[in-house]
Amino acid sequence: MAVPFDQHEGEIWYDGAFVPWKDAKVHVLTHALHYASCVFEGERAYGGEIFECEAHTNRLFASAETLGFEIPYSKEVINAAKRETVKRMGLTDAYVRPVAWRGSEMMGVSAQKNTIHVAIASWAWPSYFDPAAREKGIRMMVADWRRPDPLTAPCHAKAAGLYMICTLSKHKAESNGYADAMMLDYRGQVAEATGANIFFQKDGKLHTPTPDCFLDGITRRTVIGLARSRGIEVVERVIMPDELASFEECFLTGTAAEVTPVGEIGPYNFTVGPITRALMDEYAVAVRPASAGLRDVA
Repeated sequence: MAVPFDQHEGEIWYDGAFVPWKDAKVHVLTHALHYASCVFEGERAYGGEIFECEAHTNRLFASAETLGFEIPYSKEVINAAKRETVKRMGLTDAYVRPVAWRGSEMMGVSAQKNTIHVAIASWAWPSYFDPAAREKGIRMMVADWRRPDPLTAPCHAKAAGLYMICTLSKHKAESNGYADAMMLDYRGQVAEATGANIFFQKDGKLHTPTPDCFLDGITRRTVIGLARSRGIEVVERVIMPDELASFEECFLTGTAAEVTPVGEIGPYNFTVGPITRALMDEYAVAVRPASAGLRDVA
């Protein structure tokens, strides 16, 4: 049985200092637990270096600003703390999780005087999806829940509350024998997976939904840059579910997922074709420290 995350060994950076992993705790009446006033990042280190470290920190700060609070440390301090966390954990290839949240001084919808806490943890996490399933393309279903209208939720923040429907959708998918679920948006358009962006290939071109109500992922932007550097046209546009029958390849992108081929979404099947495999290989090279010149997240 896997070790529960609150029982791991090591250290976590917590409000400016390293503490033993098991001592990094919050009170049961913490505002973030009740009202989702929490933002976070998911990052990976390769060869001891965090890929797009500054881009993730910039998004963490932007997410906090969207939720109406200010992270009480500079970006430089957070970047240094992330790197030191990976080093102290003795890791070279690792997952990194910075998180910021409102504390427990006030309990209610309004909590403007609450202390803002920040923590950074790191652990080994080789593959988000089962490697065997990933090799032949994971199986997905279509989620019941939809990504919300930007006027109803801060959809461009990486905020904890926005993942509630992702957990519900992924749990249902797994209980039905699938690895993940594809989510539509409030208009019925293809949006993303529960924790990753999605791409489709047709006639040598890549098609991906316009991220107007969900995160424009850092890995998404990296892969778009890699594809364009190969001369592959990338079209960001509205994609409707009935178009899935016309696509040849499909893959997901995300920090945890990296580049993951998709073999099936509901009744639609895809091949793990040459473009998907090429981008898997190029991404694997690009994230390594020596390949910094291949990165393109503009």
